Amino acid sequence: MTTDSDKKRTIKPRDQVIKQMMGPAEWGMLLFLSLLWGGSFLFVGVAVSELPTLTIVFARVGLAAVALWVVILVTGRPLPRDHLAWLAFLAMGLLNNVLPFGLIVWGQHSIASGLASILNASTPLFAVLVAGIVLHDEPMTGRKLVGVVVGFVGVVVMIGVDALSGLGAGILAQVAILGAALSYAFAGVFGRRFKSMGIDPVVTAAGQVTGSTLILLPITLIVDAPFSLPMPSIGVAASITALALLSTSLAYILYFQILQRAGATNLLLVTFLVPVSAILLGALFLGERLEWIHFVGMVLIGLGLAAIDGRLFKPSRSNR
Repeated sequence: MTTDSDKKRTIKPRDQVIKQMMGPAEWGMLLFLSLLWGGSFLFVGVAVSELPTLTIVFARVGLAAVALWVVILVTGRPLPRDHLAWLAFLAMGLLNNVLPFGLIVWGQHSIASGLASILNASTPLFAVLVAGIVLHDEPMTGRKLVGVVVGFVGVVVMIGVDALSGLGAGILAQVAILGAALSYAFAGVFGRRFKSMGIDPVVTAAGQVTGSTLILLPITLIVDAPFSLPMPSIGVAASITALALLSTSLAYILYFQILQRAGATNLLLVTFLVPVSAILLGALFLGERLEWIHFVGMVLIGLGLAAIDGRLFKPSRSNR
């Protein structure tokens, strides 16, 4: 006999259903997001030459918050009135911005960007594990784990196995990047709640970076004393601006759109695509040469993505 409580556990509202297999629109947004985040490593690489970690992260989320609130005011998007929504924004800002941004920027002071990218590519593995444990509609399967491993190998091949030569040196910096990846995974799972709360993705993005700004403000003032620092060069200022407007404001609008449509596991596949975007951008705009090994890596990443998405395997009837 089925009780009312059983029905509540087994029946999902129509607006809560996510796409286990992404369509062209979701893949397009994921690719664009990878371009925006691929550029963030370049922007951070320029900024760390003159600015300390917390100042970079605070400037990134603070400028992004201003830009997103301007968009909300101009477009007249409704704001949540429930105080729990604003507490959730603070928690999301901590998990998705303050902790990972700070850990990545701090780590990039000590290890090469190639190794940082490889360690950051562990995010989908953490996402599969965390989502599989916490979310009933994003189960952990052998297919997903195989896809993650194949995609990760593709990232290593594409960036270059020699980038792994730094493993063991600067171990705390490497643990910091892995900690950022784990934090991203928890953030992806936590962020699923904003869809059920009926909050617009642009408002969610603004609330998240605003929460991050509020958390970071007193810490940055105490630790970095940014107003006592020399004025940054034009190049660093431009990098911070691009980091905030492109790799944060616009990127998080896409982030929450994909999260609502396709779930945390599919969303965090973007970390496999970021190295692809970075290498292709280098070839297009910096005249860097594409080697055959890059194409091998791209093929492996593509196979891994297809396996996780379910396109390499026919789904069973129970998963339809």
